[in-house]
Amino acid sequence: MKPFTALLGVSAGTHAADQLALATLPLTATLILGAGPDVLGLLVAAQSAAWLLVSLPAGAWVDRVPRRRLLIVALGLGLLASIAAVIAAATGIAVLLGVAAFAGASGTVVFVLTSVSLLPSLVPADDLPRSNARLELTRAVVSLAAPFVAGLVAQHLSPTWGYALAAFGAALALVCALALPKGVAPNNQANRPSLFQAIRTGAEFVARHELLRGISLCAICWNFAFFALLAIWAPLALGPLHLDPAHMGLAQSAYGAGMILGALVAPISSRQLPPFATLIFGPAVSVVAALLFLTAPSGHGFLLSAAGHFLVGFGPILWLICQTTVRQLVTPTPLMGRVNATVQTAIYGVRPLGALAGGLVAAQAGLQSALILIAVAFALSTLVIVLSPLARLRVMPAAA
Repeated sequence: MKPFTALLGVSAGTHAADQLALATLPLTATLILGAGPDVLGLLVAAQSAAWLLVSLPAGAWVDRVPRRRLLIVALGLGLLASIAAVIAAATGIAVLLGVAAFAGASGTVVFVLTSVSLLPSLVPADDLPRSNARLELTRAVVSLAAPFVAGLVAQHLSPTWGYALAAFGAALALVCALALPKGVAPNNQANRPSLFQAIRTGAEFVARHELLRGISLCAICWNFAFFALLAIWAPLALGPLHLDPAHMGLAQSAYGAGMILGALVAPISSRQLPPFATLIFGPAVSVVAALLFLTAPSGHGFLLSAAGHFLVGFGPILWLICQTTVRQLVTPTPLMGRVNATVQTAIYGVRPLGALAGGLVAAQAGLQSALILIAVAFALSTLVIVLSPLARLRVMPAAA
């Protein structure tokens, strides 16, 4: 098996396990454990907390430990977490389910950071855009399919089967990881800095590098807006848009369709367009999406909101693939894990703030005011790119 093919298999299995676990958790907690909103909130928080708590130390580990070995440990953790979740559902132990959710998400965090850092050593630099697009396409397809699969097995069998399928995905990923080439530790073990110093070095590199700084600020503004949108989508759809739950879900599924099409188009756009065009287009098209959501209550609510979700999926995944390639090229190999972890922590740290802001503004000033806030945040994400050196990036930068 070729190294990139093995990594693609790892990606498919890991994201399948992660998305199935994400979709199965509320079903298991509600239908099997009989958990109320308070317990369910704690379980979801445990699952999402891993992205905040584990990313920075995991980034340092990526730069210290042979990456194949780290992947195997992370995937093994994900497999054990899926098995533990099945046991938790069978025994009715909510605490064990929360621990399993945190452990499984932690394995995914380590995988994401390791795979982004590992890819430049597996493919030539000029093949990075295409390879990143293929990895994102895998994630997009799995993200679209997992909720349907989890709901189907919950309805016809039991929610626990969702975790059984997640365990199968984790096992598949583990088998593919064993086919990756063995590597040495990325850094010299002598005179190695402390974990805190290593993390700080990565954060300082991102803050000083003009391209990475622009990417990070854009991602922060965009994720703030996107999670504010997620927070108000249900009351918007069921209220002013007058959608029933089925049409609400169908409109939102256009987001996944946009991601898939964007990942398919990305290899072509990377060859035909300069990087700055893609980096501006991604957040800019989100502003158009916000305007569609703003006008949707006046009529054609389903079509306009579905188009908005599609654009939010299509443009930003083109941006994501392009900026990931830029990050991989400008970041020195010894710093790759920590730089990616710094960006990831900033993104996931702002997501709860966006959701909170969207909900509070909607509750206090109305849904239209919340949509205006979302449009402004999307516009800021675009402005960050326009005012940064990224807007003058006519070719991909040379590898560091």
